[in-house]
Amino acid sequence: MNIGAASKASGVSQRMIRHYEAIGLVPPPSRRESGYRDYADADVHRLRFIANARDLGFPVEEIRSLLELWADRARASAEVKALATARADELHRKAEALEAMRASLLDLAARCHGDERPDCPIIDRLARENGGEG
Repeated sequence: MNIGAASKASGVSQRMIRHYEAIGLVPPPSRRESGYRDYADADVHRLRFIANARDLGFPVEEIRSLLELWADRARASAEVKALATARADELHRKAEALEAMRASLLDLAARCHGDERPDCPIIDRLARENGGEG
């Protein structure tokens, strides 16, 4: 199938398919006599795997590791579990950081009068040299 059909079947944009090929997550497909890429069902399956891993927050290098583990039928599931657990921990840390930023913004917004006066704690906070709350 051509790249458009592979894109539609996998849910991965043509641009991202080309990117994944360029960085080696997807091997270059065979080429037709016309020079167009020719994707097999296995390529589409691999693209779906990558898309699913991206949806779960895995970065490219971890996806590379997961692809290797997926191809290794003698793999230990403990390796896969360790990657997933580490990613979940990282997502938790990021969620906590986002929640702290959200709380800071809500606090600043609550202290801002939001009227015609120029004084604004939001602007004051952004203008600080160190960017900190202190």
